[in-house]
Amino acid sequence: MSASPSETAAAAPATTRSTASPREALSRGIALASLIALFILCLAWELWLAPTGRGTLAIKALPLLLPMLGLWRYRLYTFRWLSLVIWLYFAEGAVRATSESGLGAWLAGGEVILSVLIFVACAMQVRQRLAAAKSAA
Repeated sequence: MSASPSETAAAAPATTRSTASPREALSRGIALASLIALFILCLAWELWLAPTGRGTLAIKALPLLLPMLGLWRYRLYTFRWLSLVIWLYFAEGAVRATSESGLGAWLAGGEVILSVLIFVACAMQVRQRLAAAKSAA
């Protein structure tokens, strides 16, 4: 049994925004730029700057490629799960910042800062989008 057109219209949101607000665009831009910077940092760290072993830890950068397209397309779901996953990179950076010395500690500190920046930008994006949806309803 299919739903009538009036039931389908009632289930759909009343208005759909086609553009993002300047604050949403800013938080998305910060999240995306920080994610790209973290990806480059992880690759450079493990392949050239201070490699651990034979550079096999560079694989840790690959999961960072997954959310890039979702952030570019303003996918709310991507912002939500990225704000949880990014804590793995924060934890790794915090551990390595306290256990390594020299350049490795500085790179780990950069990983921590970028992770926090990504989390804050994702949290801002989710908060702004939910507030906009609530005010539109």
